[in-house]
Amino acid sequence: MDDVLKGFLRDHQSEAYLLLRRCAERQKTFLLRSDLLEILGSVCSELKSDVLASSALASLIQTAQEAVLEPPWMYVATRPRIGRWRYVRLHMEIADAEEISVSEFLALKERIVNGPTEGDDWPLEIDLAPFNRGFFRLRESRSIGQGVSFLNRKLSSELFQKLDNGDKVLLDFLRVHQFQGRQLMLNQRIENVTELRRAVRLADEYLAQLPKTSPWEDSASKMQELGFEMGWGKSIDRMRDTLRLLSDILEAPEPSQLEEFLSRIPMIFNIVILSPHGYFSQSNVLGLPDTGGQVVYILDQARALEREMCLRLEEQGIDSRPQILIVTRLIPEAKGTGCDQKTEHVLGTQNARILRVPFRTADGHILPHWLSRFEVWPYLERFAIEAEREVLVELGGRPGIVIGNYSDGNLVASLMARRLGVTQCTIAHALEKAKYLYSDLFWKDNEARYHFSCQFTADLIAMNTADFIIASTYQEIAGTDDSVGQYESYSSFTMPGLCRVVNGIDPFDPKFNIVSPGSDPDIYFPYTDSSRRLTELKDTIDELIFGDGSVTDARGKFTDITKPIIFTMARLDRIKNINGLVDWYSRCDRLRELANLLVIGGHIDPSQSKDAEEQEQIADLHAMFESRQLQGQMRWVGFQSDRKLVGEIYRCVADTRGVFVQPALFEAYGLTVIEAMTTGLPTFATCYGGPLEIIQHEVSGFHIDPNRGDDATTLIADFLDRSRQDSETWDRLSRGAIERIESRYTWKRYGQRMMTLSRVYGFWKYVTNLERQETRRYLEMLYALQFRRLAEQVGS
Repeated sequence: MDDVLKGFLRDHQSEAYLLLRRCAERQKTFLLRSDLLEILGSVCSELKSDVLASSALASLIQTAQEAVLEPPWMYVATRPRIGRWRYVRLHMEIADAEEISVSEFLALKERIVNGPTEGDDWPLEIDLAPFNRGFFRLRESRSIGQGVSFLNRKLSSELFQKLDNGDKVLLDFLRVHQFQGRQLMLNQRIENVTELRRAVRLADEYLAQLPKTSPWEDSASKMQELGFEMGWGKSIDRMRDTLRLLSDILEAPEPSQLEEFLSRIPMIFNIVILSPHGYFSQSNVLGLPDTGGQVVYILDQARALEREMCLRLEEQGIDSRPQILIVTRLIPEAKGTGCDQKTEHVLGTQNARILRVPFRTADGHILPHWLSRFEVWPYLERFAIEAEREVLVELGGRPGIVIGNYSDGNLVASLMARRLGVTQCTIAHALEKAKYLYSDLFWKDNEARYHFSCQFTADLIAMNTADFIIASTYQEIAGTDDSVGQYESYSSFTMPGLCRVVNGIDPFDPKFNIVSPGSDPDIYFPYTDSSRRLTELKDTIDELIFGDGSVTDARGKFTDITKPIIFTMARLDRIKNINGLVDWYSRCDRLRELANLLVIGGHIDPSQSKDAEEQEQIADLHAMFESRQLQGQMRWVGFQSDRKLVGEIYRCVADTRGVFVQPALFEAYGLTVIEAMTTGLPTFATCYGGPLEIIQHEVSGFHIDPNRGDDATTLIADFLDRSRQDSETWDRLSRGAIERIESRYTWKRYGQRMMTLSRVYGFWKYVTNLERQETRRYLEMLYALQFRRLAEQVGS
């Protein structure tokens, strides 16, 4: 225990006692970080002394994420640094402190929720730390999300030592690649590393005599005689460059050279992307339950990956048509979405398609209707097995990599990748645990509706079986100095009566990588690019935004159409907080005077929605329309599924010198933020989640706190007021938004990075113990003994 803290408690008992008593006076068992900071500030003000404010006790409270009161003790979970946790208990009466283990802290929470019960000493404790004891991990918080760079630095020297000792692992790896039955890279003529070094020298000397632009065929006979096969490059110049990279690696592996060399190896010809839940199609699905940004993301992802695969294979001299399968659920009652069709070509691609596989009941019958993402768990294992068979037929063999999306897709990816023996990538998109306060602790209260027991167990399994994990932002993994990351929240938690996770996921694991998606450049582009503007949509958009009522799925009409527009667009659910924005706007006379409010989302008629939460939000919006007299200043339009139309709406709002507001209580990434900024629309977005990282405050947009609506409206109003007086204010933010996106958030960059990561992790998985077999066996037991049992209970 920290001697400085103990010393303060001993020497300043009255100050410490007052602080702890104020915590107890809240009469709450669980205190959030905001509660603790508020109490600390109040007591420091009351004492009118800097003694407490500058003390070790204050530092403890300032780094606390939560506290649990069990008089006479107060237990505190502190996070002194990102990813680093400690647990302390403070005695309220004698002002003493002692450090406790994470297991003790979780046991306390269980005891408070369930009360003392028999068998408390023997809960199911999930602890993956022992399996990773000898495995390398990052040390510095700033390195989180840069796993591939760390791996290359760590393992390159080890590889060099192995090669010098006669290890043939690199040779074996270069021989394993084939294309349509044809050997690639190396043949059996080269038997050891010494011969490989010599062959590389001889090949370079030979190729130097040929024209730089000559194709592989002109040198094939001699190169095969030396031990080389197709795949080194489409031209002599490219082949020599690739051979020199290999020569440098054999001389002394350098991480960046190794990554560049691996990125060129033709080892991925087919990809499977898994996304089982929701309505997955290219038309008439956006806005339906469980169907939103993830569908857009995956379709754009497929296009970006295909472009990059084609480019890399062409550069290496492989004449191939790579295949991408997006595997999702077939829904016979498709409601006009096309989700009842087995296959669907992905528009804008050469050879990517959607493959739909049905959910089946226990007796083998196809489940005909849509199912909430919270209810899919009993069907996933059978879906994974049937999907695997379909994939092998469609591709004519195994894929090079399996990419999972969301909790259900990631679980299926883990099952499929294990059976096929291929690389697995996990993309969470949004982890439900981070959305709902104490969703783990009070899981039983939510089990009937959300089945978090299945979801959180599936998350643990998929995260830990994945070869690498993709996050869109740093904070998605590790949060900020003040907030916990989505993945970090899985490091330790408890679900009383089910399991106690002591060490679940480690944000310092080198499997984490940040790869940020972008927006479709053909749809979302700056409003200033007049030659590409969709002028044919002007009348449609004018009617949509300024219409007189002929648009049936709309409410409200602007009285003064010359005002700038505050625009927001999202699903109508509590987390997206659209109703919160309407509330802020309606209570701010200054903002109502400066600008109109345009909301696009949901249905105007609640009977058109099948989602209970959305129906509640719709009813609340209508009530505010009436009670706040918003008729002339707010326009509410139902969800728009035409992405080209939406792209032009952003630009039309920019024409009014308006702004985009994304007020979510939490946003895992923020695709609409990317879209709005790409078009040059000044953007105000939540400070909780991805937008905190995407936006540079006051440079490329603004951060707003969705819990402080008055501050948010003041910030928006101040900006609009300044822009009205000085147009350069608006122009500067518009330019900053565009420049920020172009520098970091494009699908081209995404495709390049994903293809490199797939190859690098595939390589290290082949030549080292990255598969972590012990961990996998442990997780297989968790799946068989716990997940299956929980899944069987869903819907029963």
